[in-house]
Parts: sequence; C-alpha cells; structure tokens
Amino acid sequence: MRRAVVELPLHYGKMPKWLFEKMTRLAREIVQVIIWEYNPEELLRRLSDPFWFQALGCVLGFDWHSSGLTTTVCGALKESIKGLEKDLSFYVAGGKGKVARKTPQEIENYSLISNSLNPLPLIYASRMSAKVDSTALQDGYQIYHHCFFFTNKGKWAVVQQGMNENTRYARRYHWLSEEVKDYVNEPHKAICAEHKERIVLNLVAKESEETRKISTEIACQKPEKIIKDLKKIVYPRSLERGGVYYRLPEEHEIFIKDINPERLSKIFLKTYERQPKNYESLLGLEGVGPKTIRALSLISELLYEAKPSYKDPASYSFAHGGKDGHPYPVDKKTYENSINFLKEAIEKAKLGDRDKLDSLRRLNLLL
Repeated sequence: MRRAVVELPLHYGKMPKWLFEKMTRLAREIVQVIIWEYNPEELLRRLSDPFWFQALGCVLGFDWHSSGLTTTVCGALKESIKGLEKDLSFYVAGGKGKVARKTPQEIENYSLISNSLNPLPLIYASRMSAKVDSTALQDGYQIYHHCFFFTNKGKWAVVQQGMNENTRYARRYHWLSEEVKDYVNEPHKAICAEHKERIVLNLVAKESEETRKISTEIACQKPEKIIKDLKKIVYPRSLERGGVYYRLPEEHEIFIKDINPERLSKIFLKTYERQPKNYESLLGLEGVGPKTIRALSLISELLYEAKPSYKDPASYSFAHGGKDGHPYPVDKKTYENSINFLKEAIEKAKLGDRDKLDSLRRLNLLL
C-alpha cells in the first residue's frame, strides 16, 4: 500500500477571480467526463492519488507547487458540482478553516438529498481521518484544511492539509476508504514530501503496533498510577528497583518538556472511566489530544519497552507548473477552448455520439 503526503511551500497572493471561475468550469467538465466514462468511485481513487491531484491542479492552471493548490482545487471541485450532486452521485464537504468544521453537518445535509446514505459512518470517517493526522501522526504540521469526498455507495476519500509554522511548508494527506482496513494501522493512501522531518512520532505505523496495545492498556488504569509512572520519566532521578539504580533520560524524541502530568490527570480520569477497548476507541475519545497520546507512548516505551516508530512516512517529492506565471502564464483562449471541448464531448456522448470522448481516450489526454 502506498502512503502519500505532499509537501508544498507557502505562497502569498490571492487567486484571481477570473481564474477561479475558469477552474470551476473546467473542473465541472472533468468531473462529469470521469463519472460518465467510469463511475463516481473512480473519481475518488484519482483524488486520493497525490500525483493525479497535483496534475489536476496544473491542468486547472494553479501554482505548480504552492500550498494554495490544495485549498483552491478542492474549492473549485466543490463549487463546480453545486446543484449536480444528486445527478452525479458525488458529494464534496468541508474545506479550509471554519468551513472544515462544518463537514459533519454538510454530510448530513447531502445524505438527505441522496435518500440512500447513512451519514454516521461517513461522519466517523471524516472525524477519524482528521484525528489521526493531527494526533496519532505527529509530524509538526497542524491540520487547517479538510475536504471530504463521497458517493451514494458510501465510499469516500479525504484530502487534508497541515501547516508547519516554523518552516512555512504544508503537507497534504490523502485517504481512500477502500484501502482503509484499520484507521490506526497504515491507513493512508500514500505520503510524499520534499524532505523528511528528522523525528516524527508515527503511531499509525505498523512498527507501532505494540505501543498502541500498551498505550490502550495504560489508559484503562487508574489515573493515579499513570501520573506516578509519568513523573518518573518527566522528572528523572535515581530509582531503586531490585537493588539496581537507573536514570531515565531527560531528553527524548517525544519532547518530555511539553508533557505536564498534572494537566493530563483529568484526561486520564476520562480514559479510565470510558475503558477504551482498543487504540482507535482511545484516539476517538473527546479530549484525547497529541500530549495525551505522547505521554502514553512515552510510558509504553520507557517503562514497558514498546518502542513506537519515529520515522517520517514521507517518501516522494515532485513538482509541476500556473497562476503566478510559471512555467508560463495561463493561456485564456486555450483554457476556454478546453472547457468547451469537454462540455461538447459530454453533451454529445449523452446523445449517443462518443467520437470526442473516444478521441480523448485514444490520445490519453485526460482518461
């Protein structure tokens, strides 16, 4: 299974209104061609592929490698199918910042339109994918964009992005429902980045399985015991165990200085009361955030020898070329011709004339 995260630099400036309008129109035709030729689930597969998504951004004429490509392409896709969702059996929820928090409500609204969707599994998928990339995969990037794509069959894909405030780079995370066997064990579609971070706490790696198991067991213990164990690590001193003295490390990859045992006490009381049955249930508990997960991982490793993965799962880098004039300015005339060509191809195909769609397939320009 490939895992993909795309890492992109932050570019300043605004999206020209005329370009976004054209992006929306072209996106509408591309979406219809793919769904017409294949099915809505095939569009999910393509959006979950970071390379295809990046290429789509280039075709639509946006920046070749900026972080804005993610938010703008997702926005154009969402805008492009407004009013067509039921006909296409394809829906887009969420977006950037405050819009992302409206994802559950949008999923519910679309489920009413479809008359066949159960929104609860979809809302859960949206919430867990965001929780994993903000809490279980701690790579220094804060999630600020979450876009949830789904179909009438309940299949879904996620494209979300996080920002590293220190480097001003963004990472894009891709998910595809048909490849998610376990939300907390290698759940992503793939991960690509321009460079790897030196230390990443990756608790959804296969290598972190024992850490997940031990962390869940610890979370079910009385908070007094957890805090006692945590203080031994955070405030190291010589301790006696069976006549042997040992000293726990003052510095560690999990950043011990950021973990405050007293502040975590209330969260551990909640985990004790809830008794999560597995790591996914633990991660899904309200209030269980990055520091709680780091503390449990730290105890699991240093006291129970369950070492998690500290390897950055990013593995590829790439870049293509739009809006800011690179590698060349947007050719408005050609752009308009492309929109009209696809629009006419779809209209004729609906009437039984597939010549233009078949020519696209033969030339491999789109499909």
